[in-house]
Amino acid sequence: MTHITTLASAGTNYTPIGILLAIIVPVCAAVAVIIWNYYRLQRHRADAVALASYRKLAEEAVANMTELRSEMTKLAENVSAVEQLTRDVESAP
Repeated sequence: MTHITTLASAGTNYTPIGILLAIIVPVCAAVAVIIWNYYRLQRHRADAVALASYRKLAEEAVANMTELRSEMTKLAENVSAVEQLTRDVESAP
């Protein structure tokens, strides 16, 4: 019993540790990249939804501006008619 080997005196076998790390590190890196890309995709989807809302708002604004311009043209015509009527009344004897 004088020749008992202990763990500390036997040395450490690094092969299983290397194999384990060679498996775990790439798997963890792949999972991290997949999660990062998923959240990036979700952010882009949210941006696309917001952009669609802004596009719809811009189209509505253009439609409203066109309607307002036509109403302003009619109003300008009415004001011109009233001004002409006022001139005619002032120049009448």
